Amino acid sequence: MNDAPALTRDAFLGGRLQLWQPARGFRAGSDAVLVAAACPAVAGQSVLDLGCGVGAAMYCLAARIPGLSLTGVERDGATADLARRNGPADVVTGDIFDSLPTLKRSFDHVICNPPYFPAGAGSAAQDTSRETALRETEAGAVSLWAQAACRRVTMKGSVTFILRADRLADVLTPMAERLGGLIVLPIAGRAGTPANRVILQGRKGARAPLRLLPPFVLHEGAAHTGDRDSHTDAAQAVLRHAEALPLS
Repeated sequence: MNDAPALTRDAFLGGRLQLWQPARGFRAGSDAVLVAAACPAVAGQSVLDLGCGVGAAMYCLAARIPGLSLTGVERDGATADLARRNGPADVVTGDIFDSLPTLKRSFDHVICNPPYFPAGAGSAAQDTSRETALRETEAGAVSLWAQAACRRVTMKGSVTFILRADRLADVLTPMAERLGGLIVLPIAGRAGTPANRVILQGRKGARAPLRLLPPFVLHEGAAHTGDRDSHTDAAQAVLRHAEALPLS
C-alpha cells in the first residue's frame, strides 16, 4: 500500500510556473502570487520567504525576476520537501522562531503570507498541515511574525506581508516600530466592496509617512455571472502574466 499523500501539479502565472501541492490540506493560491508581485526585488538580490509552504510565493517572484537568491523557511517537513522539489531555493525545515543558522543573516527582502486566523478562533481544520498554515499559535502570534521579518531585512530592504484585513493592526504596529515608508494596499474582490485582504510593505531606514493606496480590485462587475474568467485587466496582468504590483 502506498501511504504517500496525493499530489497535484498546479499552474500559476498563466502556466509559466508549475508547482506540486498536496491534493488535500493547505493549497497555495492568489495570495502567494500577489505578495510576490508586490516585492520590489531586482536580479542579484536575496529574498527570504517566512513560512514558505510549497514555495509558491518565492517561485512566482523568481518567475518574474530571474537571478534572485531564494531562501524559504517551512516548519512542516513534507511541505518543505515539496518546496525543494518545486524549485532551486534553499529551503530550511524549521520554525521561524527557532534559532536557525539561516535566520542569523540578513536579506534584501522578506516576504510572508502568515497564518490567517488568531489562536483559538473558530474550528480547527481536520488536516494538520492546513491547520498549521492557517492558524497562529500562542507562541507564534502574527505580530511576532512581523517582528521576525523586520529583524531579518537589511538596511533599505523591504518587508512585504499579505494578510486578512482584520489582522492589519496586529502587523502594522510592530512594523511601524521598526520600518518606515509603510504602504497599505487593500485587496477587494469587486469594486465597491470591502477589502478582505491587505498587502503591507515597509522599508528599513525609510522615513516617508504611511500611505493608504486605493483598493486593488480583482473581479469585474457586481457579482460572478457564468462560467468565465471575471478578473479585471489589472488582476489578469498580475495573476496570469506575471507583472509586478507596484505599490505607488
